[in-house]
Amino acid sequence: MKIEEARKFHKIDAVVVGAGLAGLRAALEIAKNGSEVAVLSKVYPTRSHSGAAQGGIAASLANVTEDSEELHMFDTIKGSDYLGDQDVIEFFVEEAKKTVYEFEHMGVPFSRTEDGRINQRAFGGHSALRACFSADITGHVLLHTLYEQCLKHNVYFFNEFQVFSLLIEDDISRGVVAWDIRNGGLHIFHSKAVLLASGGYGRAFKITSNAFANTGDSLALILENNLPLEDMEFVQFHPTGLYKHGILLSEAARGEGAHLTNSKGERFMEKYAPEKMELAPRDVISRAEQTEINEGRGVDGKDAVHLDMRPIGAKRIMDRLPQVWELAYNYLEIDGRKAPVPIQPTAHYSMGGIPANIKTEVIKDAAGTPVVGLYAAGETSCLSLHGANRLGTNSLQGAATFGRVAGASMSAFVKANRREKMVEQPLNAAQAKIDAFMSGAGNEKHSTIREELQENMTNHAGVFRNKKGLQELQKTIEELQERFKKVTISDKGDAFNLDLIEAFEVGSMLVFSEVMAAGALAREESRGAHYRTDFPKRDDKKWLKHTLAWRTGKGVKLDFSKEVVIYMDRFPPLERKY
Repeated sequence: MKIEEARKFHKIDAVVVGAGLAGLRAALEIAKNGSEVAVLSKVYPTRSHSGAAQGGIAASLANVTEDSEELHMFDTIKGSDYLGDQDVIEFFVEEAKKTVYEFEHMGVPFSRTEDGRINQRAFGGHSALRACFSADITGHVLLHTLYEQCLKHNVYFFNEFQVFSLLIEDDISRGVVAWDIRNGGLHIFHSKAVLLASGGYGRAFKITSNAFANTGDSLALILENNLPLEDMEFVQFHPTGLYKHGILLSEAARGEGAHLTNSKGERFMEKYAPEKMELAPRDVISRAEQTEINEGRGVDGKDAVHLDMRPIGAKRIMDRLPQVWELAYNYLEIDGRKAPVPIQPTAHYSMGGIPANIKTEVIKDAAGTPVVGLYAAGETSCLSLHGANRLGTNSLQGAATFGRVAGASMSAFVKANRREKMVEQPLNAAQAKIDAFMSGAGNEKHSTIREELQENMTNHAGVFRNKKGLQELQKTIEELQERFKKVTISDKGDAFNLDLIEAFEVGSMLVFSEVMAAGALAREESRGAHYRTDFPKRDDKKWLKHTLAWRTGKGVKLDFSKEVVIYMDRFPPLERKY
């Protein structure tokens, strides 16, 4: 890698933005194929949000119960409420076993069956024991193992770097500009290929399981470059967020036998999903919980219901769910071995994101035209693997599998293509954003605007939505965007200027939240995680299609011409029951 101008101008084959599972797996693949790759992450890599995933990684290994790729495919399609692209899902389930065995060979310490095979547990929406796990720290061990492998293969890391602009010209990606959080100053990374793998955007909501870093910065940068986002109205709420905190209590608890109960002590899922009960998909359970709360059956007068782990047994809790137990004890001082834990739906996963094809190339229109040299994988992307609702444990699998695909695609691209010329004045866009915060004369605080956005997103674009609330949300976002123009930061320094970073993040959230609200208002049906109380039925005649959204000077432009890929002879849309 060539570095010039006091280490602030970098020439390299490939840049990966984000150091979670997708980013690290891609970087490893690129490095193993002989190209130079730099990973930029605004947090230290092993603190990436993939490490918070607890329950497992899906693959039809059939180590504990009978299973097949066909069944995994059907469960994923059904879980997506038939909005998932079936060609992507078919490829995904075919590659899933390979991904798990690769991790095993890298040294991931999976929990084992008595005869030594990778153990598997139940998870919501899956018809077999399919979640390969390591106690309840699966994401943690996968992430750390990948990081070790990246170091072994000489991947370059730029830790605590915030990408401020994408260098795209003539629909060709030419690199990124990033701010060095530790030392201050902008760096130019001139590359042949760029992967966006920077995670989800749950921090736009008040109650969320997401890390503080999950602010959807890459999505805002895509919109800034006149490119679209896809299916942004679909945001998954996980049913077992720790009350008030939103911290995730893994679905593995229900997979091991925990019950959900209301203020009457009833296992209320009997009313909503009598066959699957606590192992129904997350959208179904979150709506059931919110209904119980709204109808006055929340526990102890709270906006919460109970997760009762006592049926699992104290020993098994500590063997299989030590982190779940520890979180409840540390944050609420409740011993889950002896008492139920209050939980509530928490914003968890983003099904929508940057549109990309099965090779992870970012596309710019419904026809699938790629942006040359630009890729997206993991939760940042929308390959439409998950459609309108993701099944648990498909996220780690999707990130790792399509991270590997992205790495292979980028490796082939950088070997076949020369580096494009640098765009003119590459620092201008990034510097303008910094100058606006540093020299602004307004008196608005980004923290206040963030809190108001999160409150309104939770109230109007949460588990339940309707026209009136979404229109109010749109009006609020517009007002917040105007107020944001008057934001000034207090810290004028360079080193560890978190005031600057947080202002940038709030600006990003205001941008993609506008797109999310527009898509949710336009989609007049209920499908997966998107539930309209004024349109409570799924409408396949009108809405079996994807949403593409651009941000223009006249507001959000929506396009619904991107069709869902469906194998009508194998998996035609059916009523979704559990």
